[in-house]
Amino acid sequence: MVPLIRSRRQVTVVPVDPSKVEVGDNVLARVAGTVYLHLVSAVDPARKRVQISNNRGHVNGWTGHGRVHGICTAVDSVPRPRTAGKTLAS
Repeated sequence: MVPLIRSRRQVTVVPVDPSKVEVGDNVLARVAGTVYLHLVSAVDPARKRVQISNNRGHVNGWTGHGRVHGICTAVDSVPRPRTAGKTLAS
């Protein structure tokens, strides 16, 4: 299975309102001191957290809204779907 976003692809990541993140979004999140671009596989709005996974079904775990820093809005200049209205105003 190939990754959703291949290595060396140019991505555009902008600040996100974590409360608006949905399953299927690709977010920039800090996990164990390192920042990764991950797939959101579940959301828990009551506990203000998202579950991050890879595209092969492996769940990496839950991370709080405070560690979700951005959302991928484009890959190689091709816009990603469903990102409108999720970014923070600059």
